[in-house]
Amino acid sequence: MGEAAQKICKLDHPNLLDTLNRAYAEEWLAYYQYWVAAQIISGPMRETIQSEFIKHAQEELEHADKLAKRIIQLGGTPLLSPNEWAEYARCGYEVPNDHFVVALLRQNLDSERCAIARYQQICEMTFGKDYETFKMASEILHDELDHEQDWEDYIQDFQEGAHFFKQP
Repeated sequence: MGEAAQKICKLDHPNLLDTLNRAYAEEWLAYYQYWVAAQIISGPMRETIQSEFIKHAQEELEHADKLAKRIIQLGGTPLLSPNEWAEYARCGYEVPNDHFVVALLRQNLDSERCAIARYQQICEMTFGKDYETFKMASEILHDELDHEQDWEDYIQDFQEGAHFFKQP
């Protein structure tokens, strides 16, 4: 049950566990968001971005695993039902009604920005009070910032490409 982990944590445990469970729910929804986008994507560079979506889905799944382990170390229980994910998540699942590559990139960019805010919150909450959770959250924050940059770069490439092809 992580007795030492609980003792060295200088935070309100119920609040921390609630926040970590919210992040856990968001990671599962992000995983599915990427996975489903990889299945339905259409448009230019489909195969390249499809493989990026699969890669990012795997990273989100790894984040969920880290969160579950930390929740357990702190004496909590990760959310046990997928039905709870949407209820707990601030960064929810957005149905990809538009399958075009740029629409999916923008949709996932919004999700990454929400995740960045979540991990910034956890870092601020745990800094100097729970080093292990802070370390985990800052590592995930680093990944989410990289994801944001990936999608911004692809969107910019599409914008520049569209501008180039409009030239006489």
